[in-house]
Amino acid sequence: MSKSKCSRELYCAFLEVTSIRYSALSLSEVAPENIPLSHDSVSRWLATAKVQPKDLWEVAEKEISGRSGILVFDDVVIDKSRSSKMELVNWQYSGAEHGIVKGIGVLNVLWQTSKDEYTPIDYRIWNPPEDGKTKNNHFRDMLSSAKNRGLAPEMVVADSWYSSLDNLKSVRSHGWDSVMGLKSNRLMGKPHIPLSQLDIPDEGLTVHLKGYGWIKVFRFEGKNGRTDYVGTSRLDLTKEQIKSYFERRWSIEVMHRELKQTCGFGRCQSNTG
Repeated sequence: MSKSKCSRELYCAFLEVTSIRYSALSLSEVAPENIPLSHDSVSRWLATAKVQPKDLWEVAEKEISGRSGILVFDDVVIDKSRSSKMELVNWQYSGAEHGIVKGIGVLNVLWQTSKDEYTPIDYRIWNPPEDGKTKNNHFRDMLSSAKNRGLAPEMVVADSWYSSLDNLKSVRSHGWDSVMGLKSNRLMGKPHIPLSQLDIPDEGLTVHLKGYGWIKVFRFEGKNGRTDYVGTSRLDLTKEQIKSYFERRWSIEVMHRELKQTCGFGRCQSNTG
């Protein structure tokens, strides 16, 4: 069998420059003259090409080597509400839609060296029918991978979706600290009362989290009347430091938006994965 004329380098270059059409036909129409491609050739290559998390790490490792940073976790849902036969599609909650949608869930982690500099280092596709894992399982798997790769983050940052007891304990087991969002109904203190019922001063409150231990919690009031709670294992941090860490989490939201707008992340036109 002859070697495919399509390649990972060519396909990635195509995704970087196109902004509207992402089909195999589109690539065949704009391929360099010295690389004659048919859309069938591209489709056959896509059907056999394999890209795994370790491939991302091979590229990322060179970018972050010797640079201190924090780990930022979040997931994104690629909306596939009109796909009835596509693989990897599952019903799940989407923060963008504020409800349950049908789509492909992808959990990503960034190594962020500054507010404006970040590098994606790992990802997982959420597909319980295949591996039986939850997004929290994937979160802990990626923590372990980061540890095995020799990373030593200054902080692990995530929203309240990933602040379960198992996740918090996993971060601690690696010798790392965390700054994570907390649901208002998390039980604190002894006797246990919901977080929303605590009188939290502006400088934060050191309190016992049920099943975990001592943490420091902060309350943030949004301009729209929304109240957010953030907890950290670092009892010496100030509210401004917590705000700085949590604002840096926005970088992963920016990355998800850029992937969708510039690389066709949400515009797959196949019927099967």
